[in-house]
Amino acid sequence: MDHPILLQTETHLDLAAYRARGGYDALAMVVREWSPAQVIEEIKRSGLRGRGGAGFSAGKKWEMAAAKKGPVKYLCCNAAEGEPGTEKDRLLIRTNPHQLIEGAAIAAHAVGAAKIYIFLKARFVDEFHALTQAVADAKAAGLIGQQPGALFPIDVEPFRGSDAYIAGEETAMIESIEGRPPRPRQKPPFYPIQHGLFGKPTLVNNTETLCNVPMIISKGAQWYQRRGTAASPGTMLFTLSGDVVRPGVYELELGTPLRTLVYEQGGGIRNGRGLKAIFPGGPSHALVTESALDVPLDFDSLRAIGSSLGTAGVMVYNDQACMVAAALRFAAFYADGSCGQCPPCQMGTANIRDLLRQVEEGRGTGKEVARIKQICNLIRGRGYCDLINSAVRSVESILQHFQPEFEEHVRRQQCPFATVPRAPVAAPAPSDARRN
Repeated sequence: MDHPILLQTETHLDLAAYRARGGYDALAMVVREWSPAQVIEEIKRSGLRGRGGAGFSAGKKWEMAAAKKGPVKYLCCNAAEGEPGTEKDRLLIRTNPHQLIEGAAIAAHAVGAAKIYIFLKARFVDEFHALTQAVADAKAAGLIGQQPGALFPIDVEPFRGSDAYIAGEETAMIESIEGRPPRPRQKPPFYPIQHGLFGKPTLVNNTETLCNVPMIISKGAQWYQRRGTAASPGTMLFTLSGDVVRPGVYELELGTPLRTLVYEQGGGIRNGRGLKAIFPGGPSHALVTESALDVPLDFDSLRAIGSSLGTAGVMVYNDQACMVAAALRFAAFYADGSCGQCPPCQMGTANIRDLLRQVEEGRGTGKEVARIKQICNLIRGRGYCDLINSAVRSVESILQHFQPEFEEHVRRQQCPFATVPRAPVAAPAPSDARRN
């Protein structure tokens, strides 16, 4: 890649280093020379799509936010990265916080936002400190802030909110900023762009989405479109984890084959093992098997085969991985992550977790798989947010490809991939009386 868009360095960029690379030039240009409508049009021409999971057009979203009337609007950057196997947004914040601040400021200028909130989970201590320092430095340099002479008069507040997984849902994030428990709002009618933070129109964008903006403005939409595909321009950060030689975060053009990421960037499967399964978009979306290695990593190609790019948390499993254990791990994650607001979600995810635990621990009777499928059908789409659907997608996807593993667990009354056989489950307690 002749000019990286996101991972420009492996070390932290302070304000001086960022400005030496042209940092904040894009903000200065749009504030002094461009109308908000021109900024939005350039983002639309670039084809930038949201990097938080849905892949919606960033330019169209900004256009809708700009069209909302009212004296006060807000911009919220969702940096509550909590999807298992995803690490990209935190890396961006730790290494280059000013690119996020500049991108958010440009977006705020475009839609007429009065204040920017950057929402992080409470446990993201290093990221919070990096952002807090970067905001202070940018303000002291007269780039942002309400002080006289500031380049762009806006306040940016890094906000540490709830650590709950569900806090990453955009309306739950807004609830947390407002001081309430992070519980999703019903949509409709409570779409943030109409009724968001403090009841005002609110633009919500993901960290990586906003980090693309300064380069699009400074280099131009046509430059950006030279990377990626026609429908999914640009690059994306892929968090590669699991049974690969070189796990890490890789910036690749959208449309790069999955095989390239796993075998060229990641070095292939560890210890020379075979490949069993890959979650290309994290466990909230369907897995793929070896037959899909040549699928392009972009929003539409993965959707066409029944999966999704999601947050690009690419999780790899080798041929000795137990997929029942994987299903249990994800089911437990979503059951623990449910806020309890929607009874189908709270009870359904817990029931799926408990049934999977029976199978994995060697206590299955053979009826669990049918019961899990039944529960998935009953709870799908019956919550305020997508958590309930994420829980269903991960388990159903594993069952679709690996149901024989569940049946083998039941037949053996233990995991067939266990290196040490399990002790018999529910064995009778030994008697004190001994026979000769």
